[in-house]
Amino acid sequence: MALQQNPRPLTGNHSSASHRGTAERAADGGTATRDGTTGTAPLRTTAVLRILTAFTFLWAFFDKAFGWGYATGAGKGWVDGGSPTMGFLSGVSAGPMESTFHAWAGDAWADWAFMLGLLGIGVALLSGIALRPAALAGTAMMALMWAAEWPPARHLSDGSPSMSSNPMIDYHVLYAAVLVLLAVAPAGRTWGLGQAWARLPLVRGNRWLL
Repeated sequence: MALQQNPRPLTGNHSSASHRGTAERAADGGTATRDGTTGTAPLRTTAVLRILTAFTFLWAFFDKAFGWGYATGAGKGWVDGGSPTMGFLSGVSAGPMESTFHAWAGDAWADWAFMLGLLGIGVALLSGIALRPAALAGTAMMALMWAAEWPPARHLSDGSPSMSSNPMIDYHVLYAAVLVLLAVAPAGRTWGLGQAWARLPLVRGNRWLL
């Protein structure tokens, strides 16, 4: 069967229907290609990135909560009476907020805020819902952790070398950028509950909750 070399342009209802179909696919999180089809590779890629990032936050939460013997030693978890923030914040040794972080170390409000942040961001990423609030909270958390490590410092407060590998862009900045990317994508509509979440009346009336 020969291919038609000069197909007639679609007009009227056919063109409108095709345009609506493409728009609907794009609204559902699809990537519309030039022939009106939806590419799935970018959607699945961002979904994988979302799930991997969720695992990062959730692992940190559970390890600090139950002391799985990795970053948090066995018997030193939050449920055992340990403080998720004491070790990190009390060890801050550079930057303009050094004394502030020392004062916060081990405070109950700091422990709760940190742990709820880890859990909330992890659950949002894993389920694919509320990615914009998660990105906002995650960016704030990463900014504070960046300030605590203070990569711009060449020397610590005791005069020893900081051994900073990059004075500006470290893994905290990259995590924040990933969170923003996932929220904009939107990555929660593939292998997640993003579409169902977006249809809720509360979310439809408050688009920042997407």
